[in-house]
Amino acid sequence: MPSEFALDDAALRRARTRTVWVLSLGQILGGLAFGATISLGAVLAADISGDESLSGLATASVTLGAAAAAVPLAALARRRGRRPSLTSGMAVALVGVVVVVLAAAGRSFPLLLVGFVLIGAGQAANLQSRFAAADLATDRSRARDLSVVVWATTIGAVLGPNLVGPGQVLGAALGMPPLTGPYLFTVVAQLLGMALYLIALRPDPLLLAQRVAAARILSGAGAIARADRPTAARYAVFTIAGAHAVMVSVMAMTPVHLLHHGATVEIIGLTISLHIAGMYALSPVFGILADRLGRTPTVLVGQALLAAALLTAALGQESSTAVIVALILLGLGWSASTVAGAALLTEASAEARRTRRQGRSDLTMNLVAALGAILAGIALSWIGYGGLSLCGLVVAGAVVALSPLGRRDAPASVTA
Repeated sequence: MPSEFALDDAALRRARTRTVWVLSLGQILGGLAFGATISLGAVLAADISGDESLSGLATASVTLGAAAAAVPLAALARRRGRRPSLTSGMAVALVGVVVVVLAAAGRSFPLLLVGFVLIGAGQAANLQSRFAAADLATDRSRARDLSVVVWATTIGAVLGPNLVGPGQVLGAALGMPPLTGPYLFTVVAQLLGMALYLIALRPDPLLLAQRVAAARILSGAGAIARADRPTAARYAVFTIAGAHAVMVSVMAMTPVHLLHHGATVEIIGLTISLHIAGMYALSPVFGILADRLGRTPTVLVGQALLAAALLTAALGQESSTAVIVALILLGLGWSASTVAGAALLTEASAEARRTRRQGRSDLTMNLVAALGAILAGIALSWIGYGGLSLCGLVVAGAVVALSPLGRRDAPASVTA
């Protein structure tokens, strides 16, 4: 076996550790960009369109853009590696930011939606970072490694919405259109993230994992991928998509709901930042739980948290405090479900199908979430914030009812 494929455990551990650290730093920058973007998206859409029922189209456009970019970015990763895939997604998002600012200046709602669609490519890159963290992981560390990268988003994502105030001041000083100043921070964060991945994400984790697998086969050590488990993989895709759709639908309408109750832009920013903290801050806990307790049991913990969030939002919709608590629980439920679901999807997929399924999973979750965001705007107008929240209970119940599928075809020695 060539020396570059010595495959000693120490060398692979070093490569895995470096990958997790680089991806974590990239997620801090990506979270900063996304947090600054999402906190004012619905408000900007309602302002330019003049119709609050269309406010959900901002988040829907971002998620549609992420869906459109998911499969091409996964295909690029499969051919060229994670590094060009992640940087390409962030580059497209930069173009989207420019388009959003131009749309705000020209008061063009269609152009604004185009800009948000392009920004979605950056979100697709952020999502694929968690799979990149699992490229070199073992069964014992897969959920933990993945969750550490998810956790790193906390720093930027919590800071991002709280930069709305300074961004507004800076944007006004530079003569930018109202509500677009915070996108200055998005531009800087995306540029730094691209530079980081291009320079520091070496060796490329996916290409290295592919070379390691090929070298082991040639040496007679056998493939590192386990047998394919399509039923469990499909359940993982359903779990991730369901949790994401529920989270996006409620989160997207929260700023508009709070505005109706007289909340300031700063309060809205704080609410979203606490929600995003819930999404990411405890992800290592859920990763460890998924590695020790099992993937499917951790998914069920996530669904219980989502149900608690939805009930709190429905029953306490008149209270800003209750809404904040609900948004935190919503983020926690999303975190547990998606961390465990992503780990299950990765290990339930044979290596030849893994990257393709990961891309399809991101495509599915974003398409479903986009539809949810669109319907959420309509539901807010028809049945209110409480009614919208209760609708999410149907999805959580379906994930729980189908949970036995997450264990289907699992090897006896492996906890699914």
